[in-house]
Amino acid sequence: MTMIDVEPPRLDEEATAVYAHLFQALGEPARLAVLQHLARGEHRVRDLVDHIGLAQSTVSKHLSFLLECRLVDVRPDGRSSWYSLSEPAAISHLIAAAEDLLETTGTKAELCAHLRRRDPADAEGDL
Repeated sequence: MTMIDVEPPRLDEEATAVYAHLFQALGEPARLAVLQHLARGEHRVRDLVDHIGLAQSTVSKHLSFLLECRLVDVRPDGRSSWYSLSEPAAISHLIAAAEDLLETTGTKAELCAHLRRRDPADAEGDL
């Protein structure tokens, strides 16, 4: 029997880095808290500071990271900036997939109900 040398597929280093950056954004509890609040609608930094209880500079830093990952959008309004989820349905699907994976691996954990949707038809509406 002849052995054929099959080279393993090369990893796409750029894609790997992009995925790692996304998971890094979701791997910080404070950023997940920001996403949960934004799932209810637009917020200013000041609102998020009040809700989450972190310093303004810390909330701003987390929002900058989420903006860089394109998970949130910003809308200037005079001297204020309003932040919102950039793709609510896609984020909802990602959260549902994470819940499924956690459950499959033995951990039952759910984020707030307004951030997750099991029924794809529900994901089209407001979170």
